[in-house]
Amino acid sequence: MQKRAQNLFKRFNNLKVLIIGDVMIDRYLTGSIDRISPEAPVPVVQLREEEIRLGGAANVALNIAALGAQAYLCSVIGSDDNGKRFLDLLPAHHLLNDGIVLSKKRQTTTKTRILAANQHLLRVDREDTFDLTKKEGKKILEKVNNILSDNEVDVILFQDYNKGVLTKKLIKSVVKIALRKGIATAVDPKKKNFWAYKKVNLFKPNLKEIRESLPIEIKTSEASLEETGKQIRKRLKNDFSLITLSEKGLFYDDKKSAKIIPTRPRQIRDVCGAGDTVIAVAACGLGLGLSMKDIAILSNLAGGQVCEKVGVHPLDKSQLEKEYSDLLEKK
Repeated sequence: MQKRAQNLFKRFNNLKVLIIGDVMIDRYLTGSIDRISPEAPVPVVQLREEEIRLGGAANVALNIAALGAQAYLCSVIGSDDNGKRFLDLLPAHHLLNDGIVLSKKRQTTTKTRILAANQHLLRVDREDTFDLTKKEGKKILEKVNNILSDNEVDVILFQDYNKGVLTKKLIKSVVKIALRKGIATAVDPKKKNFWAYKKVNLFKPNLKEIRESLPIEIKTSEASLEETGKQIRKRLKNDFSLITLSEKGLFYDDKKSAKIIPTRPRQIRDVCGAGDTVIAVAACGLGLGLSMKDIAILSNLAGGQVCEKVGVHPLDKSQLEKEYSDLLEKK
């Protein structure tokens, strides 16, 4: 079983994945609290450390790279100081800036989290959420075409945070290209363009998103979720659905079977970034042609793993391989 896991995880190294979506900067201000402000009844954080990390679709790219696959990132950032910081972070993570478009009309999305004693106290967001201009949309589509022309991409992953990069027009254009070229597609959707991803292969909403987007009662039972999967296919004509259920695990539907994969017991410290990890692993599994059951098992393990750390972190490939190998041994 260990050999089987090793062989599978070696195969990730041969994958090439194009990620298109909303990138951002995750900024962490960490300190301690020992008094209340005399100006208002709020805690005073004595700042100890400031850290800047790649976030959003860029964190998905980090997870894909952590699996050993080659990640290509396409997005739009602002021509501002945070945009410069974003570009400066890419080389250290072996990510190229070839697919990044600079915009003078929008700011770089930045999430600032304030923490003390490993607890989130506050988050401050700086962002624009309006759609790309026609000119910006044309530029990013050119970037996508250039990457696909120069590289044999196995999977295109749409990572949507409702920040305006993934417009309906861009989604339709890229899906059309993928269908023509025979490239697999995976989507982590958000509400605004939830039903725009027609004819994608793998659709991965979370439970809250799908409850907000379908006019039916959705329970966390296999029967209810199986009906949900049918409703999704009816609207999107997709092949597979993967629904994250928070602490209850993952539900997968591949037309032939529909099952819930429960979570394993863990010390949960922070759920930030878990969805990024799940879709990254799921997309790579799709690229390798794994069964939806194996994709769900791997994605579930990886999503749980990153919840054991405070802040947004990419997965640990060696830990994931060991956990998967241990799970195979128990079967």
